[in-house]
Amino acid sequence: MKFHIIYVIIDKTRWFVNTFLPILLSLVVLISIFRLVYHFKDDIKFFTTGFDSGFKLSEILMLWKLAKTSQLSEPCALYWSLPTLEKGISTIITNAKDNGMEHSKKTQDFLARLYSYRTKLELSPKNKKGLSSTKYIDVGQKIRVILKGRGVFSSEVINNSKDLIISLPLQNNQITISGVDWVGMMMSVYLWRKDDAAYVFDTYVRENSMFNGKSVLCLSHTDNLLRTQKRRSVRCECHIYAQMYIIKSETADLKSMETQPGLKCLLEDISEDGALIRIGGKGVSNLQIKLQFTIGESFIVMSGFVRGVEFDQEKNQSKLHFECTCIDTPMKNAILSYVYNVIPEEEKEIIEAMDLAEKDEKDKEETEKSSTTSETLQNNETDISEPQTNVTVENQVQSATVTENTESNDVKNVLDLP
Repeated sequence: MKFHIIYVIIDKTRWFVNTFLPILLSLVVLISIFRLVYHFKDDIKFFTTGFDSGFKLSEILMLWKLAKTSQLSEPCALYWSLPTLEKGISTIITNAKDNGMEHSKKTQDFLARLYSYRTKLELSPKNKKGLSSTKYIDVGQKIRVILKGRGVFSSEVINNSKDLIISLPLQNNQITISGVDWVGMMMSVYLWRKDDAAYVFDTYVRENSMFNGKSVLCLSHTDNLLRTQKRRSVRCECHIYAQMYIIKSETADLKSMETQPGLKCLLEDISEDGALIRIGGKGVSNLQIKLQFTIGESFIVMSGFVRGVEFDQEKNQSKLHFECTCIDTPMKNAILSYVYNVIPEEEKEIIEAMDLAEKDEKDKEETEKSSTTSETLQNNETDISEPQTNVTVENQVQSATVTENTESNDVKNVLDLP
């Protein structure tokens, strides 16, 4: 009888172990998983959002590191919010300065990756609405017109309604084709859309008319626009004086600082991979040069090539479209910080105060600024021509002039538009 009772107890125990124990263990595991998920819910949300948005694991890890370092309240905003990203970068810069690590390789490499991502985010097609029709071209948009066999012309959008109305195209600031002679002609139009990309489209001139007392051309609208040469970087307008050096030797150190005075020039816009340079005299394309200038407390050396030239014969000045091919990472980061205005909060307050003070005088100085800049550039040209420098852009490269096909030059000049 006792053995029977023991057998029954063992049998019931086995049944309990086989039936309820797995259930209990499963519940314990599930509860543990739920607790882990709850504890790391922000981490999981951040990573799943990143993968769902198409980000690479390396980018997600980089942004997660930024979120933790910056102690952001909403880390996921880094995927789409430029202000949040800039706030995070600003925190990194501030902390690095406080710890004396601002110029360390680790900090500069991390900033370089963040700036690269910031550029990618700003230029992402998801954040931009491309131009789908000529009906949406803004009034005041500068355009370049190619008329086959006649070269490149400059013009501007005067009005945009039933027709795309443009000013009478000029060639070297002169009217070389009368308005009547444009009628019926097929043209190719090129334009740079601000903070977007380059566009090109073909259209024909419907008529020559008058608009606000000026001779204009009425172009047919089209939805067939080709978006080309999207910028790899974001650039901003600036007013920075610099020294320019023409590189003649193939063995020259492109990153070293020059100690002798160079050709004086003015940077009118800048990015990490190029600049728009104004000089006195006539510039030359495909010229290898080095630029030296300062941004704040940072000394910058950029080397590269002049990819295009716009010469103003009346002012005897040239705009050089410069492509940077060699620059150190810390200097590149300094330029990006300037372009994106990603600076510590205390420095922002100082700059804001200076900007407001400058704004008070803006109306009075605007007229003076234009004349002062022109006068300074003319003086710079005179300095360049003095015996001590004994060099001008034209003299140094007069043997480097290359004759190219006219139609090829037309297209090249258009695509070099700022």
